[in-house]
Amino acid sequence: MSVKGRDSDYGLPPPSGSPPTVRRRLISPLLWKIPVAVTLFLVLRCANTYYTHAISSRNAATRQHGGQLITAKHGAVASENEVCSKLGVNTLKNGGNAVDAAISTILCVGVINMFSSGIGGGGFMTVRIPPKVQDASSEVYAVDFRETGPAAANATMYVGQPMKARIGGLSVAIPGEIRGLAEAHRRWGKLPWQDLVQPSADIARGWKIQNELAFRLRRYESLMLENPDWRAIFAPHGKLLQEGDFIERKNLSRTLEIIANEGPEAFYQGPIADSIIAKVQAEGGILTHEDLLSYEPKVEKALVGTYRDKKVYTSHAPTSGPVLLHMLNLMEHFDLVGEGRTPLNTHRMVEAQKFGFAARTKICDPAFLNSTAQITQLPTKEYAEAIFANLTDETTHPPEYYQPEYDVPFDHGTAHTSIIDKDGMAVSVTSTINLIFGSQVLDPHTGIILNDEMDDFSIPGTPNGFGLPPSPYNLPAPGKRPLSSTAPTIIENKDGSPYLVLGGAGGSRIFPAIFQVILNLEWESARAHCRGRDNGIMDVSQAVEAGRLHNQLYPDVVDVDRPYGYDLIQGLRDRGHDVQFLPFNRTSAVVDAVGVKGGMLFAASDSRKNGVAAGY
Repeated sequence: MSVKGRDSDYGLPPPSGSPPTVRRRLISPLLWKIPVAVTLFLVLRCANTYYTHAISSRNAATRQHGGQLITAKHGAVASENEVCSKLGVNTLKNGGNAVDAAISTILCVGVINMFSSGIGGGGFMTVRIPPKVQDASSEVYAVDFRETGPAAANATMYVGQPMKARIGGLSVAIPGEIRGLAEAHRRWGKLPWQDLVQPSADIARGWKIQNELAFRLRRYESLMLENPDWRAIFAPHGKLLQEGDFIERKNLSRTLEIIANEGPEAFYQGPIADSIIAKVQAEGGILTHEDLLSYEPKVEKALVGTYRDKKVYTSHAPTSGPVLLHMLNLMEHFDLVGEGRTPLNTHRMVEAQKFGFAARTKICDPAFLNSTAQITQLPTKEYAEAIFANLTDETTHPPEYYQPEYDVPFDHGTAHTSIIDKDGMAVSVTSTINLIFGSQVLDPHTGIILNDEMDDFSIPGTPNGFGLPPSPYNLPAPGKRPLSSTAPTIIENKDGSPYLVLGGAGGSRIFPAIFQVILNLEWESARAHCRGRDNGIMDVSQAVEAGRLHNQLYPDVVDVDRPYGYDLIQGLRDRGHDVQFLPFNRTSAVVDAVGVKGGMLFAASDSRKNGVAAGY
């Protein structure tokens, strides 16, 4: 039998010491089996990935409740409100960059969705400055405009009166939003400050109430009807306004117009500041003019880590950015793409959250630590390696297994916006007044709703119901920033190009939601590739709208979206997890994201808060 030329076809010399025919017969079966084996391995691997996505967890990866994917070429904005997303895009169209659009969008959200955001609060921003020359690296910065404790704050101020940290003048921390946005504008903005603020002043003169505000007005009906400051706006005729009704915030409109024309310092000194201080102090607060004048935002290089072949930039402590990186570092140990969205990987994802919440008990304002080692180690690969040894595939464990150190409060509320412009500048910004309607203190003269950010500090005293003492690192102090669950994040590809901008709103559920959307996008991309349907679309909406789960260690319960697949839930129960189903918009935080693929932008706002993105 002639096999002439078969060895040379593979570029291999005949083995020495064997007759030519015998040598060919020995090696030929091996040669054709090698490429076949490799091909078979890849096919089976892809088939397994597709099977575990499409069959095992098809419900978990199903877009829910009408989430929209926006495709754009030049710029995209994803916020929790369609009006504000479009306003941000208009800023881009008018020659503004991503920072300009972020400012106009966030101010707009604070007007329309005043229950979660506003100029009486603060926040965090991550900014990507694209390289000016080819082959150079981008620069990514973190802007911290978190509210801080007033000068008269002290560690024991809420002992015996914890509700005063949540409601009333004593719960108000120094607002940082205007000065933080102004600092970002000073460094990187293009358009005049007035052009960014005036549109929100115009909106505040009157608009139609949307469902998100209407829902919260019903929940807080007694506040709206019984407090004259609130009744004048939200029940002007003695009856609570409803969805579709026209609402006016004329005093806030005048305040924003003053800030637009006179500049950001008009908030911190002058008639606006006088009115804020008078109202807060009348409600039992300790905020002073000196507090407002002394407030300073912080700007530094963003916290950076890696996840597989990508760079992940996020915010520093006191946010949960270090915890997000820690959870990603844990999941990096697993072949998620090859194995797919299996019950085992779902269990691993929950375990990463539990270790993440244990790590979160170490987070605080690093400026108030003698040593920052407890925080700086969290996002490292070495720390994840040590923790990974305790992550078991067979079973979950009681909370003490994960070694949380302290009891820390769980924050609430917030609003997020993600933006990428035509030049690759990107902004991920989260703003907040904390609880719904903040401190419930509304200054009737300025129209400003004040935050209750002091509630994010710990209160010294007895251990909580689970035996954990309050964190001594997170006690109130003058100028101190309280712990936050936010993690505004920007991710770059291996070559340094932008990949994904995202962040969340929803208190302690924020960073686990961001974490899951990153994993969802990884899984969805793999599934599209295996199905041969990688048509250049980056379906961030699919990743955002997919079912999610949440375990914050205390209570040790896994909250699950209804869309989650039965087999995945059963896999959790088989491993000892206590699972409870919650409505789609209560299990997880709201995530708004913009991704880049093939020169196109893909944006999605979370339908959990009825958000809609925009682009052009």
